[in-house]
Amino acid sequence: MTKKNGAEIFIECLLKEGVDTVFGFPGGAVLPIYDALYDSPLRHILVRHEQGAVHMADGYARASGKPGVVVVTSGPGATNTVTGIATAYMDSIPLVVFTGQVPTPLIGNDAFQEADIVGITRPCTKHNYLVKDIRDLPRIIKESFYIATTGRPGPVLVDIPKDVLTAALPDFKYPEKVHIESYQPNYKGHPGQIRKALDLILSSKRPVVYAGGGVVLSNASSELKAFSEKLGLPTTTTLMGLGAFPGTHPLFMGMLGMHGTYAANMAVMNTDCLVAVGARFDDRVTGKIDEFAPYAGIVHIDIDPTSISKNVKVDIPIVGDVRIVLKDLIKACPPIKGFKKGIQPWRDEIAGWSGTHRLSYKQDPKGKIKPQFVIDRLYELTGGDAIITTEVGQNQMWAAQFFKYDKARTFLTSGGLGTMGFGFPAAIGAQIAFPEKTVVDIAGDGSLQMNIQELATAVQYKLPVKVVILNNMVLGMVRQWQELFFQKRYSHTCISVAPDFVKLAEAYGAVGLRATRPGEVDRVLEKGLSVKDRPVLMDFRVDQFECVYPMVPAGQPLNKMLLV
Repeated sequence: MTKKNGAEIFIECLLKEGVDTVFGFPGGAVLPIYDALYDSPLRHILVRHEQGAVHMADGYARASGKPGVVVVTSGPGATNTVTGIATAYMDSIPLVVFTGQVPTPLIGNDAFQEADIVGITRPCTKHNYLVKDIRDLPRIIKESFYIATTGRPGPVLVDIPKDVLTAALPDFKYPEKVHIESYQPNYKGHPGQIRKALDLILSSKRPVVYAGGGVVLSNASSELKAFSEKLGLPTTTTLMGLGAFPGTHPLFMGMLGMHGTYAANMAVMNTDCLVAVGARFDDRVTGKIDEFAPYAGIVHIDIDPTSISKNVKVDIPIVGDVRIVLKDLIKACPPIKGFKKGIQPWRDEIAGWSGTHRLSYKQDPKGKIKPQFVIDRLYELTGGDAIITTEVGQNQMWAAQFFKYDKARTFLTSGGLGTMGFGFPAAIGAQIAFPEKTVVDIAGDGSLQMNIQELATAVQYKLPVKVVILNNMVLGMVRQWQELFFQKRYSHTCISVAPDFVKLAEAYGAVGLRATRPGEVDRVLEKGLSVKDRPVLMDFRVDQFECVYPMVPAGQPLNKMLLV
């Protein structure tokens, strides 16, 4: 009987899980895996930095709904993944990260390129493993994919010592099913709680639906739309929920929170019934918690019981998969002819807020380029048919405000951790998942430089990722806070010493374009969007002193917005 070593078993296990793409970077501890990859049908994307690998796998997962897979070596290879893992953990993204480890007899001896990556990542993984015996490898891999993709998704790390990869088994069986006694996610909402929720909603006069990233993760967008439409419920989303409800729908109020719309924030502050669907009441949404939705009875639907009443005490918790719970809510809803009519004055009030306080900016044709104008034109020229990733800061907020997302999994951003450098590698991952789609990273000149080396990866694999750089030569959001709250003491936020992005793109073998006046914006966008065989950096020199508004100052309630 032919024996298979741990690396060969590893590859077979991935194939049985339906994995087709792996993002990684080789090194000594994982050389057996890379040798096995040589003859494998798996597609391997060679990154330029391990952090980039995890962000690419993350973008791939967010766009496709399939788990992203990463392979890196031990020591610094493993520790370089931590920021990417923490990013995925905060946003509940399914990843399986495989790290090499020194041989088991050397663990704890400070061997060359040894790091306790299991200990390091324990706080930022859904679960992690150290494989000590080759016989455990198939089971652990099966469990890892199961844990990463079920319940509230999240990253799982598997640390594999080199001697486990070189050991051999005469035969191995990949498990067909997983049963973990201590891990039993609940998917079905309690019927009694569903009835109570409907009673509260139908007795309200000023209801609001507040949807988060859980709607996207559970593929519940159509159910959310059907639920809101059936009852005529005004709907808002978090940053992570953008696309979960169509951005052009008449019931959509825009995003809520620190940089949310006036209408959404005022609606939440005046609602008498808040239906939270797959959201976790994070601080950027709630503002001052003591004054959040002060008049509302709150329904909270979430698959994670630990998220219920964690930040805001709720009245009717429903633990379950939001897609299943929404279906049950729709099914249980009685005839509601009079309900829509009864809440029409509320909808009219919200329409008034939307009409008098729209998201706006003024673009002087002869002045500096306004960053919002670039995103407006990008939306028009793509017809909204694009996957948008972002970096973090002002660029992220303007992308959330001025691009309309009608479909889920088309807005990919680092929400919980706020990771600069996320957008570009995430765009590469999304482009690999969807080669024929237009993928655009809306970037700041600060964030982009944190993982700009991945231009080489995009060029190598002929990926036509577009990067729209809102180049204001400062760390924009930090500068904005310094302007508003630190007496304009601009301490270390100027980054005018920077590369020529056009020349840098060309040096990597990409396309570089630039616009310095409003009249050049369309030409640059049209030319950039037309490139199909390589990445494009579009450098838009925008107004350095433009701020993101509305803005709720930290610690203030949502109705205390700065509007100009």
